[in-house]
Amino acid sequence: MQVSLTDEEMIRQYLPTQPDHCFEALYNRYVKKVYRRCLSMTNDSVQAEDFTHDIFLKVFNKLDAFQQRSSFSTWLYSIAYNYCADQIKLAKRLPTTTLEGSQDWYKTEPLEAQLHEETLQVVRQAMDTLSVEERKLLRLKYEDNMSIEEIAQLYGLKLSAVKMRLKRSREKVHRLCARQYHG
Repeated sequence: MQVSLTDEEMIRQYLPTQPDHCFEALYNRYVKKVYRRCLSMTNDSVQAEDFTHDIFLKVFNKLDAFQQRSSFSTWLYSIAYNYCADQIKLAKRLPTTTLEGSQDWYKTEPLEAQLHEETLQVVRQAMDTLSVEERKLLRLKYEDNMSIEEIAQLYGLKLSAVKMRLKRSREKVHRLCARQYHG
């Protein structure tokens, strides 16, 4: 199988005749990025591994439904994001049992770790107020380390439009965080 094929070419060429090879190649290209996305959303390496595995099973089962309206990577990242978000929402709805005295765990943590966790919580809350598109752009840029050029190409936008959207989204997060800290 040629490594130089785009994802879309590989799917067209190999999915009908060699689905295992097609899936393996796509898996190898994207498993680390999907895992990082899952890890950034769950903050739990074991859960991120499980989610990554589940996402690729889901993608493999739906690969024949991929209609190439967007790039394969965009489609995959969308499935990954939605899957993780759904699992996190589901986990919040299900009751969990706590260990005896576990409410006091944070008191033994160093102050620096507590402040770091509080800051992360404030940033997460600010991110939750953004639109899906704003969150996607920020995650592509800062979690997936995509260049502005790659993002522009992915969305069919001009570089200046991507820069402006990223700037506005960052400013919005900054304002929301500042409001949280300064009342």
